[in-house]
Amino acid sequence: MRILNICAYSWEIGGPPKIIFDHTQVALRDGHQVDILSPISPNERPYPVPEGARLLLFPRTTPVSKYFREFSVGLYQYLQQHIQDYDVVHCHALWHFGSLAPFMTDRSAVAKVVTIHGVLDRWAYAHNNWKKSLIDRIAQKAYLRRADLVHINNTDERADLLRYFGDEHPRIELIPNGVRMSDFAILPPKGTFRQKFNIRADKPMVLFMSRLNEKKGLDLLLPAFRDYVRQHPDTLLVLAGPDDGYEATARQFISQHQLGDSVRLVGMLTGDDKKAALHDADLFTLPSYSEGFSIAVLEAMAAGTPTLVSDRVGFGEAIRTHQAAGLVELNPESVQIGLAQLLSNPTLRQQLSQNATNLLRTQYDMDIVARQMLRTYESAIQHRKANP
Repeated sequence: MRILNICAYSWEIGGPPKIIFDHTQVALRDGHQVDILSPISPNERPYPVPEGARLLLFPRTTPVSKYFREFSVGLYQYLQQHIQDYDVVHCHALWHFGSLAPFMTDRSAVAKVVTIHGVLDRWAYAHNNWKKSLIDRIAQKAYLRRADLVHINNTDERADLLRYFGDEHPRIELIPNGVRMSDFAILPPKGTFRQKFNIRADKPMVLFMSRLNEKKGLDLLLPAFRDYVRQHPDTLLVLAGPDDGYEATARQFISQHQLGDSVRLVGMLTGDDKKAALHDADLFTLPSYSEGFSIAVLEAMAAGTPTLVSDRVGFGEAIRTHQAAGLVELNPESVQIGLAQLLSNPTLRQQLSQNATNLLRTQYDMDIVARQMLRTYESAIQHRKANP
């Protein structure tokens, strides 16, 4: 198969580039061709590309892209000229130019798959709703109906799609996100991260690692940790991730409540630094309001780090069934109670970690889910051939 992914493929975006990277490695190993088409801004860093794949970058067109994210004349022109070179085009998320352009340039021959990535969740949809409603009326809803296959990560997204359309989309496939367990088989030596950032070995460390964005639940975590650290003043909260609109608010909260010695912002961590942070953390937490299927949580679990999360991370029901993490409600009191329960109980943390590892090996290993996606592509191609 000749596969084209369309996504803002940069470090700043978060999960989708990582998902594409891992799926592409499996597709290439199975003999398929993969290109990645991405708009890019001057201040963004492209995500790595697996050897054998091709990344095509096109500058975002300003000032239009200031209001219509990812708009790029060059990207559109490339699709006009080359979309027929592919068997399947995979669009990631909605309301971006990249999720519309394939439908604008080609109406028949090439199969089109769209992954929702959690953007139809009630919380996510409510933000910038006027822009989304406008794009829906103009094109997005009609284009999504024309997709040969809509990929969802969890059962909640099926309900989200039903609410969005008012009826059932006829071609939906549920495939969870996955993680390469082998990537976390060897971790940096214990203490590597603590030594680099001058954190004592005996200091309890809670790790938040995600974009500093409102939806990630920092407005719950910060007051919860403030209340917890009053009773346990030796605990440290590490916030690791790029600013996505919330860093100034977080710093203001830290200053206002005199938490400078208890909260550390370390920016985005990648590669061995990320693995070292996960290995050294006593607890990973992500009390998010909305996730399609959190790669950050999967990676924390793969590294063996006990986790404390909301059930909105994309696989809350599986977490609950397998007792693979501590679950919190979306309020500071619940997060504070969760911190207290897990940080005071090493045996419970170890059990959650073991349960999470078993869950990942049986259901969310990348080789399993990537090959599910390849079969889904074949199904979409057959649908397109049957419905030219």
